[in-house]
Amino acid sequence: MAFHHLDARRETLHGHWSRDLPRALTIDPGDTVRFRTLEAMWCVERRPGRWPWRQLEPRDPVLDGGHALTGPVAVRGARAGQTLAVRIDAIVPESWAWTFSGPSGERAAALGLTGQAPYATFWDVDPAALVARDPKGRQVRLRPFMGVMGVAPAEAGVHSTTPPRVWGGNIDCKELVAETTLYLPVGVEGGLFSVGDGHGAQGDGEVCGTAIECPMSRVELTFDLVDRPLPAPRARTADAWITFGFDPDLNRASTMALAGMLDLIQEQTKVDRQEALALASVAADLRVTQIVNQTQGVHAVLRFDAIEGM
Repeated sequence: MAFHHLDARRETLHGHWSRDLPRALTIDPGDTVRFRTLEAMWCVERRPGRWPWRQLEPRDPVLDGGHALTGPVAVRGARAGQTLAVRIDAIVPESWAWTFSGPSGERAAALGLTGQAPYATFWDVDPAALVARDPKGRQVRLRPFMGVMGVAPAEAGVHSTTPPRVWGGNIDCKELVAETTLYLPVGVEGGLFSVGDGHGAQGDGEVCGTAIECPMSRVELTFDLVDRPLPAPRARTADAWITFGFDPDLNRASTMALAGMLDLIQEQTKVDRQEALALASVAADLRVTQIVNQTQGVHAVLRFDAIEGM
């Protein structure tokens, strides 16, 4: 097992998904990579009192139009039909962050925000104490996670970083903190994993479209391979299993997350599908991950202690 470093610099950053992206790093299963990531908007420094802050240049308006992602990392031996296990060992934010709210159209009207100016606040982050403070003195306790973790889609072409997919990506699930393992279906040789969009804190739903958006000075991830297929991402936290659903329709997203949870319960208990649904109904929670990324997100949570004897 080896330890690697992957900094956020022009040759390791991209703003789209593609199976044709050049590999920034190739590792073996069991290796750990320490990433540095920019915040989502490609800003490279904070300028107090001035916005926008300076962004990384040069950037291609099409290929770099999405989140600033560090990668991709290829894992030797990874092939389509396997599962990439990504253990989150540590996530350490830098000292600044921002949150922006500016809905438009029907959503703004429904929320009583038509004609109102966008709102932005800028946070001072204490990485040691894990708190963020805004200019009015309000304080939020941080629970850092990465909004985007995913592998290259199997489909050819250039793909936006905005919607989450079965290959992961912009999942925006606040439960993916340190001591969690994220499991991703592998669609292409090597997997081609990338990470970005660091969040200091976020509520379920990410209702204004942003969280506490911050660069990360250290994101340590350990990679391994599982020789079995997985139809959609799932995660194992310190105390629960999580399955995910993504679809433009929230109902279909919830059904996808629930189907993944039934798969997991059947794997764990060997019960039939109807019994798995009954167990999920009394022990699992469906939560809205996010409603702002074109494709809606739902995650199903089953705590390890929810069903004794499981």
